[in-house]
Amino acid sequence: MADFAAGDPCLLYDAKGRTYLIRLQAGSEFQYHRGVVVHDAIIGEPEGCFVAASMGSKLVAVRPRLADYTVKMPRGAAVVYPKDTAAILMWADIYPGATVLEAGTGSGALTLALLRAVGESGRVVSVERRADHSEVAVSRLEGFLGALPPNLDLRIGEVEANFADVAPDRVVLDVPEPWHSVWPAVQYLRPGGMFCCYLPTIPQVQEVRRQLAATGSFIEETTFEVLHREWTVEGRSVRPSHRMQGHTGFITVARRFTRPGPEVGSDS
Repeated sequence: MADFAAGDPCLLYDAKGRTYLIRLQAGSEFQYHRGVVVHDAIIGEPEGCFVAASMGSKLVAVRPRLADYTVKMPRGAAVVYPKDTAAILMWADIYPGATVLEAGTGSGALTLALLRAVGESGRVVSVERRADHSEVAVSRLEGFLGALPPNLDLRIGEVEANFADVAPDRVVLDVPEPWHSVWPAVQYLRPGGMFCCYLPTIPQVQEVRRQLAATGSFIEETTFEVLHREWTVEGRSVRPSHRMQGHTGFITVARRFTRPGPEVGSDS
């Protein structure tokens, strides 16, 4: 990968493992409790380089992983955390070349992951109800990608109005009432396609599961949560971390199928 350039996101690690996310700009400075870091000292240097602060401390400069960026970036709407994003990509089976209909865009964290998963041959159509949230998302997407890619289509409005012209392979929803999208998915999500939603509470999960079941057009309905706990490994001392990422949301996935006609018969 090329050396750091102006406009690149950069993650700085200090001697105690604390991290600081900056966007490199010629002539700019980053100030923290150990002094000032001049951006020009990083621009043109390779990833992994050391950079000195004005009080003598040294930091390591690297490009942020997508997980680092989504957790540390300034944001408006809440983001889907990396532990849940990873599960969504796997269980919703987001693949290179897929057309994904997403809502809501929020701060763009999940959008970034979907773009990476579908690749240049795929397409992400992301719908956000609120124009102010969409503006924040554009800024955060550009902050990581540099520019919005041609295979990303950002829209303002209700996601249900976008099913027909998108005809998605996958539907990924982070909205309060995803059950309103269940019947449009029956009509326009391709057979074998995956419906996925992310919800904070069980009553919301119950309603979307009720609607999925009522259609008679989905199989493999599954709801789960992801808990993430790190371990501390220091020489011969190995123990679970005192802190963990517990419940953040429930992930529900279901696969659409084409209901058999009466000539197929019944296995009852």
